[in-house]
This record gives sequence, C-alpha cells and structure tokens, in this order.
Amino acid sequence: MPTKQSQQNAAASRASTSSPNRTGTLYMVAVSIGHPDDMTIRAVRILSEVGLIASEDPTMTQQLLLHHGIQATVTSYGPRNIDEKVAVLVHRLQRGLDVALVTDCGSPLVADPGHYLVAAAHAHGIPVIPVPGPSAVIAALTIAGYPCESFYFVGHLPNASLQIARRLTDSLGQDGPTVAFSTATGIARVLKILEDLSPRCPVVVAYDLTKPTEHIIRGAVCEVRERLRPGQRQEVTLVLSGKGRMTSDVRGARRTQSLSSRRIKTR
Repeated sequence: MPTKQSQQNAAASRASTSSPNRTGTLYMVAVSIGHPDDMTIRAVRILSEVGLIASEDPTMTQQLLLHHGIQATVTSYGPRNIDEKVAVLVHRLQRGLDVALVTDCGSPLVADPGHYLVAAAHAHGIPVIPVPGPSAVIAALTIAGYPCESFYFVGHLPNASLQIARRLTDSLGQDGPTVAFSTATGIARVLKILEDLSPRCPVVVAYDLTKPTEHIIRGAVCEVRERLRPGQRQEVTLVLSGKGRMTSDVRGARRTQSLSSRRIKTR
C-alpha cells in the first residue's frame, strides 16, 4: 500500500504532468481479473501518478483503488456517448494531462470499446504506453493443459443459438485452442450446443478466475455439462481444445509409455 509520502509525491506528479507545454501520455493499464492483488507493482504506481483514470466501470475501479490505497480522479469511459468521451479525453491529453485507461477487469481493449480512444490518441500524436498484467484469456490457457503454440480468442459468445453454433463450429476447426467468454446463466446452453456438435470435445470451464469462488471444470464436454454448478458466479471463461489436440494426445501417450518402459538405474 502506498505510504503517505508516496501519495504526496504522486499528487505532486499529477500536478506537474498537466501542462500546456507538453502532450500527456495515455497508459493502457491492465487491472485485476478477480483478486485485487493480481495487480502489478508498475500498474499500482501508474494509477497513483496519472492525473485521470478513465474506467469502463468507475465503481469497480474505485473499489480497486481503495484496496491499494490510491487516491485518484476517475471518469466514466463506457459504451454510451463514446465519441464525446473520446473527444474530452483527447483534449485533456493534448493539454498535458496523463491519463490511464482501465477496464472493469483484465486488459483494456479486450472485449471493450477502448480502441476508439487509442486510435484517436495515435491520430493526434499522443504517446500510448502499455502497462501489461492479468488476463483471463492467458490464465485460462495456462490451466487448460492443451497445446497452445497458437490459440484463438473470440470474445463474448453471442446470445442467439444459431450464432453460437456457427462460432463453435469455426472453433472446432482450428488447430489451436479457442478461448471465449460466457456467463453463468448462458454456459449450460453453450455446452449443450457444443455437445451436439462434438460430444467428446475436451473443454475447460473456468468460473471466477483468481477470486475466492474460483472453480474449474475440465473434461469432455458431455462430462463437463453434468458437473456444472448453478450459483452466483458471474465470470465464465471457456477453453475448447483445437483439432490438433488428438494428435498431440497420441504423441504424448506414446512418449509417456516410452519413458515408463525404460529401466531407471539407481545407485
């Protein structure tokens, strides 16, 4: 947690960064995907120093700032009136104010409207600096156990069943795994559609990654469907293995069998 002295230094830094003689910097700051301590040290520092934080969900951002002892000005940056908000933020940046763009969780621009502001900043010659950090996509891939030399991210799955089926059909044809976002109320229907397409498809369903309520289910889709837990969990990340998974599994099984058949010499 920042000390009183560091808070005073940050305030002085914010005061000095707003100047008509310089162009501000737009920082793309990744925030927690669940647990508030997912934040990187650099992200905490940047949020302490910038003059303004533009947030997709100001309420969640204020809670995160409170957890880390950060005092900052937060403004809404959401899907409504996006053109006006971009114009205001670009104007503030041009006048020398450093701005951090954050989303409700994870990295900005991933399934959110942040690209409008980034494109406008580039168009006006404003520096854009990434501050990387937590990602539900990468977190889900790391616990899936599928080969991911390449992978595909399709964002939030659509609501219509026909569109879901088309998206899943495309995903089943990919060489690498596919990651998608769903909801606690929609995941059962998504898995039912997937089971109709490929009942033995290996999947991972990850609820509330890094939160105390985190719950991960892994297996064939026909088995995972039976293990779903209805409840209050909201964030769901789905990973589908790619079509290359079967070949990889066969090779892996042969490698394991070969290693286990070797005689291990001991002294």
